[in-house]
Amino acid sequence: MKHVRYILLLLCTFTILTAQAKVDTLTIQSASMQKMLKAGVVTPTDYQKKKNGPYPVLYLLHGYSGNFSNWLKAAKPAGLLQQMADKYNFIIVTPDGGYSSWYYDSPVDKSSQYETFITQELLQEVERNYKTINNKSGRFISGLSMGGHGALYISARNPELYLAAGSMSGAVNVAGIEQEKLLQSIEAVLGPKPQNRQRFEANSILQMAPQLQASGVRFIIDCGLDDFLIKDNRELHRLLVANNTPHEYIERPGAHTWAYWSNALEYHFLFFQKVKAALPLTAAKAE
Repeated sequence: MKHVRYILLLLCTFTILTAQAKVDTLTIQSASMQKMLKAGVVTPTDYQKKKNGPYPVLYLLHGYSGNFSNWLKAAKPAGLLQQMADKYNFIIVTPDGGYSSWYYDSPVDKSSQYETFITQELLQEVERNYKTINNKSGRFISGLSMGGHGALYISARNPELYLAAGSMSGAVNVAGIEQEKLLQSIEAVLGPKPQNRQRFEANSILQMAPQLQASGVRFIIDCGLDDFLIKDNRELHRLLVANNTPHEYIERPGAHTWAYWSNALEYHFLFFQKVKAALPLTAAKAE
């Protein structure tokens, strides 16, 4: 009998040690771009229990030259997203935003319609297949660098979809980018800059400060002290303070690196958790 109890104890211990958040890969047919795209989906350990859910969702965007797997593979320590999914009881979705889409619906390239993909096609697929809170009170979006720009841009333009948004080391001044390779990538989706200066300005977060203020979305913006984008992020903070946009702004030691973004992720989760907790129950049901 003691032998049987010992085996059962070992089995229970093994189950506890091996239980972890699950990572799925979704493959989505984008009607807007006529191609297949992927997204990672991290569900908390307890997700499989029938009584649990629905869950809030964080859409976590990658940076320039990245893909849907970056956050899953590059964030440290290994398994960081799984840890965050369990700790904060969130589903985390890591979409493919293209090599250099800047998360725009490009007016010059029909194969680059990533705002539509994120806000419509991906959202519908996630909410069709997972136990999610299917309204604004349960949707959050954040990202790094190009993805930080994307999260602010998409949430400001689609405020009915997201309760809060975050930017880590965000490229918030697209109109001011001069580095040749990056500029060429933006011109590929917005058109040549000399002929489209107004379009560059209109699609730059610094120029969208009034739109962020009017959106009602809650924002968290952070950037490392040694990041080459720190001046633009400070200017965005200044503009948001000037127009009374509720937001949190953080500067910490660090540069434009995965070490910084990995550390920043939990700050964003804490902010999203706080925003969600402050939402009146009646308002959440009414969304």
